[in-house]
Amino acid sequence: MMNRARACLIGILLLYSVPVWASPALPRDVITDLNAVEERLEAQQYDAVIERALAQAQFFAGGNTTDRFASALYRQLAASALSSVERYAAAADQLAAARPNINDAETTKRWLMQEAKLRRAAGQRQRAVDLLSRWVNADDGKSEPDTKAERWRLVRWLAQDKQWQAAAERLEGISEPVSSDEQRELALVVYVNADQPERALDGLLTTLGESPAPAQWRRASRLAQRAGELKVAAALWDTAWQLEIFTTADDFWQLVSLHRLAGTPARAAEYLEAALASGRVVYSEMALRIVAQSWLQARDIKQALASQHALAQLTRAADEWRLLGQHAYAWGRNDIAATAFERAVALGDEKAQQWLASLRLPPSE
Repeated sequence: MMNRARACLIGILLLYSVPVWASPALPRDVITDLNAVEERLEAQQYDAVIERALAQAQFFAGGNTTDRFASALYRQLAASALSSVERYAAAADQLAAARPNINDAETTKRWLMQEAKLRRAAGQRQRAVDLLSRWVNADDGKSEPDTKAERWRLVRWLAQDKQWQAAAERLEGISEPVSSDEQRELALVVYVNADQPERALDGLLTTLGESPAPAQWRRASRLAQRAGELKVAAALWDTAWQLEIFTTADDFWQLVSLHRLAGTPARAAEYLEAALASGRVVYSEMALRIVAQSWLQARDIKQALASQHALAQLTRAADEWRLLGQHAYAWGRNDIAATAFERAVALGDEKAQQWLASLRLPPSE
């Protein structure tokens, strides 16, 4: 049913593109016969139309300019009938043979477009792309609605054939802003697959404010990461979290991870500490370790030492106390360092004993 509907649509398009019998002037008997064939086409007598139109097209093909013009018109009628019975390739062949004998530029252009669509319907995908490319190139710089629509059609065909780079190049040639969700999604898919995440991200950022869909925000953040814009990725995730677009535990841990990757570890530590305080995150060695590492990455001495101290108390591990002592020693907090090394030594850490001895050595003169 879908194929029949598409065939009828193509047939109608072809039918109404028959030009007025213009220069070169056709003999009256030829006009009468053309009208008779057209009436049969309207009556859906497709086999009869195909037989008569092809015979007449062949008969006039080798004559003068007027004869060749008549031949082209018969071929166009044959193409209409052929498309209506889903013989798309044969219909396209008739239009291809007819075009050189038409002097009217608009008609020639229209038949070129119709041939491209027929080639596509016939499965001649690359040939259809080539024809549509010719049409778009000939209309380059124009802004009529039909031209815009066909430019997008070309991008869609190229995307369907996974010619991502070519599709991206065609997108760059479309100066008009995206006007529909379908076009926006197509552009996004093309730029992502053409490995141009920056352009894909630009398109998403213009519409994120209108979308509460978590998938859109996740996609934008991932694109920002692919584009090397880690701070943008973290900011997007942070915004979605604050707007409660993201709400799951996985979303939370991704938020923490992105802030650490983006160079905003203090923000990650603050989020995690608040989650620990509220009970959203279980008080655990893993969570405390991430807090400590985040404050250390942020070079916040007070917070880093405090969080490492909490981790050492929780784990009661000698190496955690020693690590606290080493950080404190590096930052000149010798009192904290000494206490930490002493606790590590008490737990049997020989390395901490060496650090403690070094800490207690008198200053060299």
